[in-house]
Amino acid sequence: MNGNSVPPADEPARQYYYMGKCQKWVQSFERRKGRRPTACIQTFGCQMNAKDSEKLLGVLLEAGFAASEDEASDFVLYNTCTVRDNANQRVYGRLGYLNRLKQKNPEMIIALCGCMMQEPSVVEKIKKSYRFVDLIFGTHNIFRLAELLYCCLEEKQMVVDIWDGTDQIVENLPARRKYPFKSGVNIMYGCNNFCSYCIVPYVRGRERSREPEDILSEIRTLAADGVVEVMLLGQNVNSYGKTLDVPMTFAELLRRVAEIDGLERIRFMTSHPKDLSDELIGVMRDCPKICRHLHLPLQSGSSRILKMMNRVYNKEQYLALVEKIKREIPDMSLTTDIIVGFPGETEEDFEETLDVVRRVRYDSAFTFIYSKRTGTPAAAMEEQVPEEVVKPRFERLLREVQQISSKVCRKDVGKTMTALVEGMDTHDGRLVTGRLGNNIMVHFPGDASDIGKLIPVMLLESKGFYYMGERLP
Repeated sequence: MNGNSVPPADEPARQYYYMGKCQKWVQSFERRKGRRPTACIQTFGCQMNAKDSEKLLGVLLEAGFAASEDEASDFVLYNTCTVRDNANQRVYGRLGYLNRLKQKNPEMIIALCGCMMQEPSVVEKIKKSYRFVDLIFGTHNIFRLAELLYCCLEEKQMVVDIWDGTDQIVENLPARRKYPFKSGVNIMYGCNNFCSYCIVPYVRGRERSREPEDILSEIRTLAADGVVEVMLLGQNVNSYGKTLDVPMTFAELLRRVAEIDGLERIRFMTSHPKDLSDELIGVMRDCPKICRHLHLPLQSGSSRILKMMNRVYNKEQYLALVEKIKREIPDMSLTTDIIVGFPGETEEDFEETLDVVRRVRYDSAFTFIYSKRTGTPAAAMEEQVPEEVVKPRFERLLREVQQISSKVCRKDVGKTMTALVEGMDTHDGRLVTGRLGNNIMVHFPGDASDIGKLIPVMLLESKGFYYMGERLP
């Protein structure tokens, strides 16, 4: 820690300085209360938010806080998502609950960060209607938590620090992983795609790729610490490397990650179909460490709607890509995202989506009703589809996806596959729960000593979306 009274200008040294400052506040709290202050982080949204929360918790633990899952804590932070409006409404609802908790504990600190905070209208609403919130920051300055928390403790008034954008990538801060045996690793930030329905480029900013050596160094450290599986994270991992001074393809990065000793499994998310290259398909085919699971968002099966969405591919191109993937990697598990009710969607457009679902036969699909996001081009489009039309379509799609998925998942019954044990079965204490390389879960006999291990399992029975299995020696 910097012993001077002037904080360093460079990151992350500056944040370690402020962690030290926060430690002194924690020590004072402990003397007064006879216990350490507790900190609770609630995460909304995607894997990248979950990874950010691990870093945020790491900073708080370094500052001396005790981790808690109870929102009745001394410091509560909501790491927010704004992809769909219901995510925003959940946060507003939870804030009412936190206000009641704060009335019982006036020293409680309430903080909000993440994508939702990058919307100016949201911040103005919180400043006006939720004055009990103490700290607000966004996606671009997550790394400044220690400094902002110290300002909050010193000033004893609402601190708001939102950046419009950044070209900074600040890593090497403390992190507390949820699992000791697997970890997400950010390889890039932001998005340049500007799908017409999506607010992510506006709240996460433009694409910024991390230097490959920084990524590889982080993964080597994780592997040395017992991590056997990593998930490489980015809004569009397939476009990794384009912003580097010395460009590198995502496929080449995967090759280099696969060379790391001790690492057994590699996953990644999310892939945009327009950038999925033959080189990448070849690497996935040839590298046994890369899990046989690809999340390939479709969004719509209608070429007309895809053009309105600015997805930069059509139905035929998507199907041709899927055919190529299945030809090169027959055992690849495919999952997807689908939006129902995009502005202007007709019954014929929806039938095109059902056609793709039937032809691809996804292992599973995340299905969503279109959510109007202010500030996106789609929000201003005419022909917004009424709810009474969208809901029956959504239910039809869900039934189709579930029927196909339950049949697809039966294909591996009788096979032996390797499962990474993630925990005890929540319904039967004699069983453990493991994740197969294709991302499907399997439950089989075991105990807590198996957690974090890769175990061969015979798949005995399909239960539709998971297997019951028998461990093999």
